[in-house]
Amino acid sequence: MSGVNAAAVTVRASSAVGALIALGVALSAGGVAGCRGQTSDDPPILLERNMYDTERYNPESYSQFFADHRTMRAPVEGTIARDRYEDDPEVATGLLPDKSGYAMTVPPAAINRAGGIEKLLARGQERYTIYCTPCHGRTGDGKGMVVCKRQKVTDPCESRGFAPLPSYEDPRLRHMPDGQLFATITHGVRTMPAYGPQIPVADRWAIVSYVRALEMSQMADSSQPTEPKK
Repeated sequence: MSGVNAAAVTVRASSAVGALIALGVALSAGGVAGCRGQTSDDPPILLERNMYDTERYNPESYSQFFADHRTMRAPVEGTIARDRYEDDPEVATGLLPDKSGYAMTVPPAAINRAGGIEKLLARGQERYTIYCTPCHGRTGDGKGMVVCKRQKVTDPCESRGFAPLPSYEDPRLRHMPDGQLFATITHGVRTMPAYGPQIPVADRWAIVSYVRALEMSQMADSSQPTEPKK
């Protein structure tokens, strides 16, 4: 092929490529211009519909994906929420370090973290009012609004059919180790549900402290002699 013919072929090829590029740009510009301000009844073009319309489950609904057909999945075994991790076993469980029994008193670490016993009691009163009063009553007499129907605390208790609760005057509760009371709040007992998922560790110890203060302020120890009046 002569140099003239080769040059002509090169020019034609370059012209064809340029024309294709120009056509592509024109089509793109036309497509964009055609979409601006225009409406269409056609459905949108979606390369991956699941990315646009994600499937979901309703709470407590049936699942065909999981083997047990439950849509609400339990946490992976052994996982702990970051804000619920406690590295002190006694504070976390209410048990002694050797697990030989329950801690008799509120761990000092729980008191120190709260900023002292006064702040711990104030927090405990607040949390007790929210979580415990409905059943146990404000004074711990076991006659909260869930158990009794009455207008005032001094009114007779009209049972709502709920199982009666023991009063904090019960010697069994008064002599119960603080760690056992903490564990009861955590795991529940009989008709009392577990409050571990709702109440953080620090607040559970605060409630324990307030319950003890409530006992001491309202329940005199009859075994101790009193000073004679002068």
